Amino acid sequence: MFYYIYGLLHSEDYKSRYAANLTKELPRIPAVKQAADFWAFSKAGRELAELHINYETQPKHAVTLDCVKRNFDALTDADFYVTKMKFAKKGDKSVVVYNPSITIRDIPLEAYEYVVNGKPALEWVMERQSVTTHKASGIVNDANDWAIETMGNAKYPLELFQRVVAVSLRTVEIVKGLPELDI
Repeated sequence: MFYYIYGLLHSEDYKSRYAANLTKELPRIPAVKQAADFWAFSKAGRELAELHINYETQPKHAVTLDCVKRNFDALTDADFYVTKMKFAKKGDKSVVVYNPSITIRDIPLEAYEYVVNGKPALEWVMERQSVTTHKASGIVNDANDWAIETMGNAKYPLELFQRVVAVSLRTVEIVKGLPELDI
């Protein structure tokens, strides 16, 4: 039942049909008419849950990594330090400047279709994998510290971006394969 609900909540048909209600109240969970549809939503929900829970262990999506200084394999941990990822050009989301040493190219635009809380998941990664200072307290939140101290991997923010590309693409594929909502 959980996976049916998780799959149903990802349905574009469900979100558009209940958009007005979803902004004001808790989601209502309709029952589909056909058992086959129930199982399709449940199977999709199970796969989506697996993807979303284990996003950090998903395979990295192959993107082109342009390295300014040298070959990617010759980069040191310091070359992976990220302060703020940004789009290379306004209106072109296929290229992201990771840092002055690395540019990520050939990002499939379809990956931006997976939206979490009103923003593409990739943009959440770009926002969170950065260095920020809380104005009131002056506390610095540095994603690089997390990458090195907790994950033991200076490449973690870059690899996370690549993994979220893969998760986003697979999520979009699953959602597009959901049956029409027949309730």
